[in-house]
Amino acid sequence: MLKKLRKILVMLRECVTMSLENIWGNKVRSFLTVLGILIGVTAVIALITTVNGVSGSLTSSFSSMGAGTLTVSVTGSDLKAGLTTDDLNELTELELVAGLTPTVSSRVRVSRGGTYESGMTVSGKNAYYFRTNPEVVTRGRALNVIDENNMSFVCLIGSELVETFFYGVDPVGESLYISGIPFTVVGLFSDENTESIANMFSGSPDILLPYTTALKLSNDNLVTSFTVYLTDGADSEQASSQIEAAMDIMFSYEEDCFTITTMSSVEDTMEEMLGMMTALLAGIASIALVVGGIGIMNMMLTSVTERTTEIGLKKALGAIPWQIQVQFLIESFLLSIIGGIAGVALGLLLSIILTNVMGTEFVVSVGAIVLGVGFSAAVGIIFGWAPARKASKLNPIDALRSM
Repeated sequence: MLKKLRKILVMLRECVTMSLENIWGNKVRSFLTVLGILIGVTAVIALITTVNGVSGSLTSSFSSMGAGTLTVSVTGSDLKAGLTTDDLNELTELELVAGLTPTVSSRVRVSRGGTYESGMTVSGKNAYYFRTNPEVVTRGRALNVIDENNMSFVCLIGSELVETFFYGVDPVGESLYISGIPFTVVGLFSDENTESIANMFSGSPDILLPYTTALKLSNDNLVTSFTVYLTDGADSEQASSQIEAAMDIMFSYEEDCFTITTMSSVEDTMEEMLGMMTALLAGIASIALVVGGIGIMNMMLTSVTERTTEIGLKKALGAIPWQIQVQFLIESFLLSIIGGIAGVALGLLLSIILTNVMGTEFVVSVGAIVLGVGFSAAVGIIFGWAPARKASKLNPIDALRSM
């Protein structure tokens, strides 16, 4: 048994040596054959690794924007189109709710002197929003409860409006006309610090007003969107259930009157979308591997034709068909695995460059590496099978006759 195993190992070593010699002896042809596998594996590794890095960055961004919060969007019913101030106060009394901030958005015309801008985004906030996000205000003061209760005509503006209307002038204390109504600028806010799930798709606001004033500007008195801040350590799913139960009562248990978005649901949706995109891109990149496999098959068929005499001599000296088949399969496998390993190295290098350019985190995907190398090895065996079988079935007499 050991003797037989030793003979098989010696034969495999000789097959590997002969395969490497044949590959090296046809360097240009071997390189062009390997190129298809190399490009395919490089594309798979680079795409999957880059998408994983983007996924990690997006998840971190979403977590920072929505940590400890829920976002509620109200579509309303025939009898109740939104929530009143009393409804909002009732929700703040819930056990797991620390507070909430209404979001009232609209587009307005802003002017000062002879300069005006249309389509500016106004966002109404309450005092709790500024207590929870003190870093938002970069100069001046925040909006407070008095502004909220009195529907005061005061506002905070972002950097774009400062450059447009107050170039070279201190804006704090100056007047700005919003929809033809004079507002006093009481502070400036940072555009970067106003990011949240609520305005993730609508963009950052240009002006912040007391939400009651924003409602008055839009001739409304109902809130249809707000962010709920949870108490420390509160479970978001449990808090969502509490809010849903309270709002069901407000809307008389009518269905589809509101939507509660949790951070986990946003992350699950994003991960699902990125997973589908990764699979699609990897599938497209795998086409290059199939093309490379066809190149390997073509080279091996050519090699069988060129080495007909060699195959005939081996058979005449006692080589059996499966030994001939193994030799050609090993050569095909080595071609594809060389391309696979080179593709992994090049793919990781390309991933590092792409993630640095995009400003995302570089995360090595072991699954992508295993997929790339495994798929390239499988391609070598599958597409090398037919040429190897053809070589093993050659008639030794016909093969020697070609000398």
